[in-house]
Amino acid sequence: MTLNEIEIKTTNIQTVKAFYANVLGLPTTQIDNKSIRIKIGTSYLKFIEDSKNPPPAYHLAFNIPENKLQEAIEWSKNRFEFVKEENEVLITNFENWNANSVYFFDIDGNVLEFIARHDLNNAATEQFNSNQILNISEFGIVKDRPDIYGKYLIDNYGLHLFEKNHNSETFTALGDDNGLLIIVKTNRNWYPTETPSKASTATIKLTNSGTETVLKITA
Repeated sequence: MTLNEIEIKTTNIQTVKAFYANVLGLPTTQIDNKSIRIKIGTSYLKFIEDSKNPPPAYHLAFNIPENKLQEAIEWSKNRFEFVKEENEVLITNFENWNANSVYFFDIDGNVLEFIARHDLNNAATEQFNSNQILNISEFGIVKDRPDIYGKYLIDNYGLHLFEKNHNSETFTALGDDNGLLIIVKTNRNWYPTETPSKASTATIKLTNSGTETVLKITA
């Protein structure tokens, strides 16, 4: 499964542009007074401005080459700070997923993640840079019953459970290493932060088994 485009809300297009274009070094493919579209590898992230209704924090993860996590940490110095534990960058080992992650915040307080998935054949030889932010690999959806909503997506859109995950009534993942929908229970903190998960609107354009699908997520 691939996440082709994620559309979410922001209260300020200009500050979003300053972070994603200037700090992360990602190209902007569209911008006007009310929206901005950012190219993230093979995916796109679109923000729609709504200055009157601040959205809750979203969660997105970006795949990077599976051998470049430490270089990504070095590249990010003087750009932004990762979530730390005891003054050291917190590197999470997802043993069942065969992956390692680091987490940070964007200018809106969204919880972002660089994830190196070691089962993907995407090792790189050149020094890490913004071109090695490969795609949006995860997007978080907040529902009161993640397991029930996950079944709804499976039954109605042909999606499938992520076979490496221990799915439950509080945390369900659909897709694969290339693209995942992470469905979490309302008020469950976005790991590894103290930011609570809140339902929010979003539009997800994805391709699953060759079929393009558009999901409209409601709060």
